[in-house]
Amino acid sequence: MRIISGTKKSILIRAPKDLPSRPTTDKVKESLFNILSNKFKIDELKVLDLFAGTGNISYEFSSRGCKKIFSVDNNFKCIKFIRDTALKHGFDIVTRKNNSKDFLLNTNENFDIIFLDPPYNYSMDQYLDLINVIKQRNLLFENGEIIIEHGSNISLIEKNNKIDERKYGSSILSFIKKASL
Repeated sequence: MRIISGTKKSILIRAPKDLPSRPTTDKVKESLFNILSNKFKIDELKVLDLFAGTGNISYEFSSRGCKKIFSVDNNFKCIKFIRDTALKHGFDIVTRKNNSKDFLLNTNENFDIIFLDPPYNYSMDQYLDLINVIKQRNLLFENGEIIIEHGSNISLIEKNNKIDERKYGSSILSFIKKASL
C-alpha cells in the first residue's frame, strides 16, 4: 500500500502477509479523500478508524495533516503493525486493541469522522447495530459523518435513503451524516 497525498506522499508500506486484513484499494482511498477534502478541512478533523487492519486509512489521514486519529482493531498483530509503522514514519496515531463495538460503547471521545471497514462478510444487522451504537452514544460531532466501506452485496441505502453510496468495483463507500441518523 502507498500513501497517496500529503507530507508522506508516495511512501510504500508493506504489511506482513499474516495480518487478517483487506487494505482499502488506492482507487477507493483516492475517491474517499477527494470527497472528504471537498467537505472538510482534513487538518481540523478528529477521526476514528474502526477495524483499522493495516492502518492504511489512518496513515493517509495523518499524511494529510489530521492531528487526532484513533486506530482500533481487535487483532494484536494489526495494532502492533500500526504502532510500529506510525513510529517509523512519524504519524501521530493513537492505537487501541479492542473489539469495535466495545470501543464504541466505552469511549469518552467524539469524532468528526468514524470510518468503519469491517470484514465484507458482515451482515446487515451487524452494520445497523454499529450505526445504532454510534447514534445512541452520540459519538459524532454536529457535522460528523460515518463512512462505511463494504462489499457490493450489501446496500445500506435500503435501510435509509439519506445515505450516499458510491460504488467502486466490488467495494461501496456509504456516507451517513449525523443529521441522517
